[in-house]
Amino acid sequence: MARPMTMAEKILADHAGLEEVVPGQLVECDLDLVLANDITAPIAIKTVREIGAGVFDRDRICLVPDHYSPNKDIKSAEQAKIVRDFAREQGITHYYEVGCMGIEHALLPEQGIVVPGDLMIGADSHTCTYGGIGAFSTGVGSTDAGVGMATGRAWFKVPETIRFEIDGELPEGASAKDIILHIIGKIGVDGALYCAMEFGGSTIEALSVEGRLTIANMAIEAGGKAGLFEVDDKCREYVERRAKRPIREYHPDADATYKQLIKIDASEIVPCVSWPHLPSNTHPVVESRDITIDQAVIGSCTNGRIEDMRAAAEVLRGRVVADNVRCIVIPATQGVWLQCVHEGLMDVFINAHCVVSTPTCGPCLGGYMGILAAGERCVSSTNRNFVGRMGDPTSEVYLASPAVCAASAVAGHIALPSDLD
Repeated sequence: MARPMTMAEKILADHAGLEEVVPGQLVECDLDLVLANDITAPIAIKTVREIGAGVFDRDRICLVPDHYSPNKDIKSAEQAKIVRDFAREQGITHYYEVGCMGIEHALLPEQGIVVPGDLMIGADSHTCTYGGIGAFSTGVGSTDAGVGMATGRAWFKVPETIRFEIDGELPEGASAKDIILHIIGKIGVDGALYCAMEFGGSTIEALSVEGRLTIANMAIEAGGKAGLFEVDDKCREYVERRAKRPIREYHPDADATYKQLIKIDASEIVPCVSWPHLPSNTHPVVESRDITIDQAVIGSCTNGRIEDMRAAAEVLRGRVVADNVRCIVIPATQGVWLQCVHEGLMDVFINAHCVVSTPTCGPCLGGYMGILAAGERCVSSTNRNFVGRMGDPTSEVYLASPAVCAASAVAGHIALPSDLD
């Protein structure tokens, strides 16, 4: 009889072919997927070529040029060409060219490429997103990703797990983004260092799958190895109409051992904003209204899904962005972009004087489509606000939900949607 285990432990044990694992144990596991993008894939591809065997399974490799694509300059074009040529050479099934792509961590769940129960690695730190649908997914370096592409295997140190139980109703205006910002503000950017973060409770059960993906996406901002949500009926409904492969469900045992159990009353979670220069520097929006802004960004792998677009459009409808503010809206995938068109959200954005971009990570990493000049401030629905993250080292990034970003764009300063009434 195996010892009681957490979700993370069960997934790793199964993929290692073991009956049980314990925190701190080193295990070698079979991988379901390996992911890389236009920045990280070229180094991974070099590693594959050094090993000399090609990819282990052309259906289990995902290559998504999303960071500097459409190419912003010659160097980014060369990077993308390396990825494109390799995908053609190896016959990679899941290569997504401009025109049918999206931001990787929004695209893969949307397309049903990653499914519950998967163990996957990605050469991008926000690969932890897929825990929102019950997969163990984590970011690795490009070399490790290359080895995974060539062999279909990777080693892991089994992480301890911190369990977050969030119960009750969120106050009006609070969202999934506020939940994760609240948690990071509570435990710090290293509060879950190399730990799996397991989420449960009535508040979590009430969230949409998109909201869960938002929370899992930012597990890394607390130092987490992975962020995990149990599969339930909502998740099954989301996945079953998309999944390209059978799903596997892993549920934690009732008597599993956790490093820590953190209980949170949802009524304490208010709309908040992370001030520079750490996601943990959280403050209520009501205490941030005197902060003027130059730019607002609504999108990213954190908050660029259709639910986020609707939330922003609801605030912007019938309103216009302040004269001194640039508002950039980036639907996370071509599918989301098209749905915005069908639902009339594009009309709302354009009439509000927003710039609407094709899917790209762009401004989130200071790549393009919204670089900040010296001293400028941006409120953004992205996931990081480190020094120089979006441009000049003296610029500032404030993290918030799409609704708060939209309201701030109209107000010209950080604001709640209710402040516009």
